[in-house]
Amino acid sequence: MTMAGYNVEFVRTGYGKNTVKVLVIRRQGSHHTIIELKADVELTLKTRKDYLSGDNSDIIPTDTIKNTVHALAKIKGVKNIEQFSLDICNHFLTSFNHVLRAKVHMEEAPWRRLDKNGIEHAHAFIFSPEACRFCDAEQDLNGIPVVHSGVKDMKVLKTTQSGFEGFLRDRFTTLQEAKDRCFCTSVYARWRYNRSHDVDFDAAWKRVKETIIEKFAGPYDRGEYSPSVQKTLYETQVLVLDRILEVDEIEIIMPNQHYFTIDMTKMGLMNKDEVLLPLDNPSGNITGTVRRKQRARL
Repeated sequence: MTMAGYNVEFVRTGYGKNTVKVLVIRRQGSHHTIIELKADVELTLKTRKDYLSGDNSDIIPTDTIKNTVHALAKIKGVKNIEQFSLDICNHFLTSFNHVLRAKVHMEEAPWRRLDKNGIEHAHAFIFSPEACRFCDAEQDLNGIPVVHSGVKDMKVLKTTQSGFEGFLRDRFTTLQEAKDRCFCTSVYARWRYNRSHDVDFDAAWKRVKETIIEKFAGPYDRGEYSPSVQKTLYETQVLVLDRILEVDEIEIIMPNQHYFTIDMTKMGLMNKDEVLLPLDNPSGNITGTVRRKQRARL
């Protein structure tokens, strides 16, 4: 080690394999079920001799990590991405005594079973990217696993029942107040469970997704007014925590994707918010994280 090396210290280290893909088919007679996933796996080792001296003797090759994901899909099966991520973490922490931490980020491909007139197809599916389901699992050696689930790229839009008024103005403000506007966003939400066992991850994910949509849209016959993205975001989070006791914390990001009414007066046309121009950028970006209040210790 050079003299300069004595003046630095490690903050964190990790390595792994990204974008490990697998499709698992479960066959029950003629009825087939599928789950396709993509995983990023990262390990942290006890030693750092690979960094310090180029000694690779402790390194589990990333190709082995990829093979392990494939093998565990066969050995353990994949009930859902959360449980499979936990299985991967557990494998590396229990199979090797020099692994300090295991982290897995996993996404599920949005396959949906074909159905017609209420009858589901036995083995055919359609790719239906309404929303992307993902999760993060992390566990330290001899530690308790921490599991997050999430939904992203869920684009929703409503044509009324949204406004933005009463905001601060200064000499650079040109935005006009809006009592009624088009509200569109691509929702990102990520929530933390307070335990990793005895959780119906599928049911919880579905309930969070449904709650986000419900609060955004409001009752189907009349909707619900949103005075700001911030208020809709916060009320969604509160409702999620109220409904799903296994969730302790939730982050939501709602970029405000703008649609502006096109001025057609020079063409002699009156456009009453019927033809709008979608803007890719810039967009407002609203975010917030809330959690249950910590109980006071006596």
